[in-house]
Amino acid sequence: MASVDLLRTLGNKYSAEILDAADEPQSAQDLSDELDIPIATCYRRIDELTEHGLLELHDSILSEDRRRIKVYRRNVESVTVDFDQSMAISVEERSEVTNKLDDAWRTLSEG
Repeated sequence: MASVDLLRTLGNKYSAEILDAADEPQSAQDLSDELDIPIATCYRRIDELTEHGLLELHDSILSEDRRRIKVYRRNVESVTVDFDQSMAISVEERSEVTNKLDDAWRTLSEG
């Protein structure tokens, strides 16, 4: 049943656009502005995508006005749906090398 829930989440309006835009860490507000998605809808989609492991909370950064802002990043490279025998969904996660390079870059840019 998890496959059906995942497919339903991916089929929700804006989910694919958020995943596409979140290749690099972005806040919900940035995603909302960039994709022209109402902020409440953006937060709902982020919650759903995070729940299914497709999006991750990447960091919590300090804004210019000293507020904590959560930034999210896509946790997958691809999602494949196969209806050959029975429905099967395979998810290819981001490579460990990509994650480590992103983390190293973030550490360097904070310094």
